[in-house]
Amino acid sequence: MKPLPEPRITALCGGAPNRLSGDWPERCCTAPTRAELHSYPCPTAARGRALICAGGGYLQLVHDKEGVEIALWLNSLGLDAHVLLHRLPGQPCQDAAPGSVWPYDIALQDGRRALDHLAGLAPLPLLQVGLSSGGHLAAVLACQSPCAGALIAYAPLNANHRDHKVPAGKPDFAPPEKQAFYDAWPIGLAEAPHGLPRCPLFLAYALHDAIVPVEHALNLLRGMARTGQAVEAHLFPDAAHGFALRALHGAHAQWPRLAERWIDERLAA
Repeated sequence: MKPLPEPRITALCGGAPNRLSGDWPERCCTAPTRAELHSYPCPTAARGRALICAGGGYLQLVHDKEGVEIALWLNSLGLDAHVLLHRLPGQPCQDAAPGSVWPYDIALQDGRRALDHLAGLAPLPLLQVGLSSGGHLAAVLACQSPCAGALIAYAPLNANHRDHKVPAGKPDFAPPEKQAFYDAWPIGLAEAPHGLPRCPLFLAYALHDAIVPVEHALNLLRGMARTGQAVEAHLFPDAAHGFALRALHGAHAQWPRLAERWIDERLAA
């Protein structure tokens, strides 16, 4: 295994530095304490940059599998890659009174901090990239300001909203702040136009994903069809939730190559 490059870490707010649990390549951040960017610069002249949001169900951040490994892949495609470590809704807030928790939109607040920071760097086309719950956050950020495109994989986008749940009757998520964030930002529902991303999209989903049902992608496709934005969607029959860049033993082995072609098209647009 190649040595893991050291990222450049940028604190986006106050608070103690984040600590990762576990060993590479299985590290996670279970209790983020501040917003940080872990930046992996392209070894050659960059032709674009990506803001990467790792998944973890808004309960933790799957930092290596859905953050660092994605960043290194994007480096190989000529992009500077920035992995966002954001705080989690409903988790204890270390900098406030005892019993305080981070608000429902803390991940969005931290994402906006990241966008502000990247806007101050040399201009390059920006892609939003997110897997699982990180794909939900990436899509929310794509609603904030225009970007070159958003790449989203197996993300819970809209069918976690309390009024649109799949399967129907599914219990609300805990903590309540997590459910409130899904309710505030149902991505792709025509009746919630603030949640329609303002850029082209690339989707990679598992048809029989029991954790994130395919209805999330189908609802988004219906909503985006009304806006005229381009959406490229791929549904893979045998993929399990969380395939990322690992376990590519079925038709979904194609998804990185399909994404690479889409990225080339977006950066050339």
